[in-house]
Amino acid sequence: MSRQKINPYPSEFKESSVQLALDSDQPISHTAKDLGINVNTLHTWISKYSKPSASSPSLKEHHFDEIKRLKKELSRVTQERDLLKKAAAYFAKETL
Repeated sequence: MSRQKINPYPSEFKESSVQLALDSDQPISHTAKDLGINVNTLHTWISKYSKPSASSPSLKEHHFDEIKRLKKELSRVTQERDLLKKAAAYFAKETL
């Protein structure tokens, strides 16, 4: 005879646990402990029941734009720093 696996948690509980874990400000491990379930179980439920965000592509695009802007700013600041180093070396040499 084969044994049937008993599922102790209804799907509604799983979905509400996932929602609580994602919306909560506390770590997932604390949420799992509060709910009385194993943290690995909650992580499994999150990967299974969490809905992909519709704003995900725009969020990625926002991050891409931010990275692009920061790279430009870094380049500008690096050029300013190099120019100031050269100017400081020139004036230090001139005063000696």
